[in-house]
Amino acid sequence: MLIIYHNPRCSKSRDALELAQQFSAQHHLDLTVVDYQKSPLTLAQLTELHQVLQSEQTVSVLDMVRDNEELFATLALQDADDDALLAALAAHPQLLQRPILHFNQRAIIARPAELASNILQMK
Repeated sequence: MLIIYHNPRCSKSRDALELAQQFSAQHHLDLTVVDYQKSPLTLAQLTELHQVLQSEQTVSVLDMVRDNEELFATLALQDADDDALLAALAAHPQLLQRPILHFNQRAIIARPAELASNILQMK
């Protein structure tokens, strides 16, 4: 199964969704589109997603956070540890970096969308 954590208002997320849709159609795969702002991830799901993101390269929890959002500064997360950042993501899903693709025990933050091709491969 291919999963994309998606924000429909984001052009980069829409670009990655298009790539995921093409890939899933070509390979007859189920595609799950998770609008993470309407269906927020739990702390446990975020922790697991962070672990899977390590499949491609070292990804810090901070890499998963949109640190350019005003809410990031409002919550004073600049010096927060991983546990606090994950808790903030669970409580404030708009802080989650987007889009994230998850396929075959691999995941990537697809910014830019072309990075999706790193994991969209049949093995």
